[in-house]
Amino acid sequence: MEEYLAHIDREKEPERVQLLRDHLEGTARLAEAFADSFGNGDWGYCCGMLHDIGKYSAKFQKKLKEDSSIQVDHSSAGAQVCFEKGGLYECMSYCIAGHHAGLPDRGSSSDTESTLMARKGKKVEDYQAYKEEIEIPELKTMPFDPKKTGNFDFSFSFFIRMLYSCLVDADFLDTERFMKDGQAERDSGEPMKVLLKKLETYISGWLSNRDQNTVNGRRTEILQNCLDCGRLPMGLFRLTVPTGGGKTVASLAFALRHAVEHHLSRIIYVIPYTSIIEQNAAVFCSILGEDNVLENHSNVDYESSEELKPMQLAAENWDKPVVVTTNVQFFESLFANKSSKCRKLHNIANSVIIFDEAQMLPNDYLKPCTAAMEELLANYRTSMVLCTATQPALDSFFKGRPAVELCPRKEEQFRFFERAVFQNIGIITEDNLVERLGKEYQALCIVNTRKRAQTIYRRLGGEGVYHLSTTMYPMHRRRILDQIRERLQAGERCVLISTSLVEAGVDLDFRSVYRQLAGIDSMIQAAGRCNREGRRKADESMVSIFQFEEKENIPGQRQQIDVTKILMAENRDLSSLESIEEYFRRLYHFRGESLDKKKIMEEFQKRVYNFAAVGKKFKLIEENTKTVFVSREEKAKQLLQQLKYQGYTKAGMRKAGQYCIQIYERDFENLYGAGMVRPVSENMEDFYELVNETQYTEETGLALDADAGMAILL
Repeated sequence: MEEYLAHIDREKEPERVQLLRDHLEGTARLAEAFADSFGNGDWGYCCGMLHDIGKYSAKFQKKLKEDSSIQVDHSSAGAQVCFEKGGLYECMSYCIAGHHAGLPDRGSSSDTESTLMARKGKKVEDYQAYKEEIEIPELKTMPFDPKKTGNFDFSFSFFIRMLYSCLVDADFLDTERFMKDGQAERDSGEPMKVLLKKLETYISGWLSNRDQNTVNGRRTEILQNCLDCGRLPMGLFRLTVPTGGGKTVASLAFALRHAVEHHLSRIIYVIPYTSIIEQNAAVFCSILGEDNVLENHSNVDYESSEELKPMQLAAENWDKPVVVTTNVQFFESLFANKSSKCRKLHNIANSVIIFDEAQMLPNDYLKPCTAAMEELLANYRTSMVLCTATQPALDSFFKGRPAVELCPRKEEQFRFFERAVFQNIGIITEDNLVERLGKEYQALCIVNTRKRAQTIYRRLGGEGVYHLSTTMYPMHRRRILDQIRERLQAGERCVLISTSLVEAGVDLDFRSVYRQLAGIDSMIQAAGRCNREGRRKADESMVSIFQFEEKENIPGQRQQIDVTKILMAENRDLSSLESIEEYFRRLYHFRGESLDKKKIMEEFQKRVYNFAAVGKKFKLIEENTKTVFVSREEKAKQLLQQLKYQGYTKAGMRKAGQYCIQIYERDFENLYGAGMVRPVSENMEDFYELVNETQYTEETGLALDADAGMAILL
């Protein structure tokens, strides 16, 4: 009887082999354990047993044993068996057909592309020998309870995606275990009970402060309530805490107590900005230990150090008790179709998910994002916390699922933590704004465009005046922020002209703030930088709202500004909780269908699921920008040389991100036409280097006013 193999390790002497039935059984057992977290272990086991049965063909065995250049499709066989079985087995065909290439679109039988229906009718190598070693497992559970869903097709497609995650992660892990001869370097971190004990030790001194006339006393009240609420039944929660209320530690306290109470596996923080992630992750590491906290975003590089190898491996599938990630990483993974992005999804089940700065959930994709959140709540044993000072009005998206508020005496807390007073100074000229700022000692001015920030900074100038915007690469911005903090703490003059990037997660404290009219949530976040530490009375700390005479094109902000104007015309108190809720309610009403801009939900209807199409369409950050690398610093110059001569690597590009600026097409065309940028390499699309260093200054970063005609003179 022929011996059928799954893998051969030729690195060792003598070479090692993995029997195909052992790989199928190993993958099935892992996938079963993963799918057990949402009650469908039998589905995981079945997927694992059938995913590689195409390797039973003589041609594949020849490829493996004799000639690796032979091309053979081994993924379609298991999918075809699922179609032959029919019924519920058919939905597993998506997972098995795509376990290497990615979840496919359904398509039709006439397709020549790799759609599911094309795979169904594809002629493949004879794999019937699988019947000698493998029996098709029985399915005993239903994918989900139909009573718990308002959208059957979306629920079914979501189940397929979660099952796919179980399969591809199990497949990777079983293969890795064989290739490394069982010497895995993975570390899943400590149990939740241990982490809760660490937190309780960390906060033990705080809990004795009951003086509610002090900031720390109020923070303690919020923290204690979050701890107590951790014992509540699983579901949807809100933590509506004013700036300075200590929501980072309070939300962690709720999550750890809740995880222990309900035997949950992990806590996932979803945060809009990497700057906030780095701050929060540092707090979590100091409390829980670095080995228990995984940062998963574009600014962290786990590949550059051998000591961090377990972290690099954990980043592939989020196998740590606390994961801190971005909106982009979280939601794009939930709608991705590639195995590399989907591996982690099953580890979202059985967890507490905290959306920090929840008002930053992406409006263009709000319907699919909230549909995914509802699905996780209904069918995958998760609890969620919407955590922010400016709570979005999401009740209509979670019908029949009211959110439990974790902040005690919410309105009273907001009155206590009020640090500044809003005043509307109306329509002003740029000259008038510059004149006002010239008289300020410690002030922050936030405008809506990068060009305007550069212009006002240049006009103001002088000692202690700074500029911050995304025309400066991240490493440069960090350096400037350090200088600003030093001046503020030393009591020296400091006037900062910035874009909205300082509104969330940047710990600055100014005496006064000027904010160009924007969405109410943005303006309240800006106000959080005024008298942040409460050293002055609120009525001595003004947040001045202004508009410029001329109209500006502000991408993605038009409706936010229009709704704010309407509420201001009604003489509402912009900082009140009622005004914030009304702002979001009206904004979502005006947005209407544009809350699903790419029509994502329409791709999952009438049993036709187009995973590949959605994977391409669902991009929270649009691709209409170009990346410009600025090599002013020695480290950047060395990195650029590596990229040019060693080629593209994920680790290299992550490091490069610290020296890169994203610019819109129009600005890029001006710079390119002026000969100021050029491609880094023919192999790197939309990746350029700045060749005219005079176009970038320490004060304002990259100047966006290049004249295309300048190229003639160069």
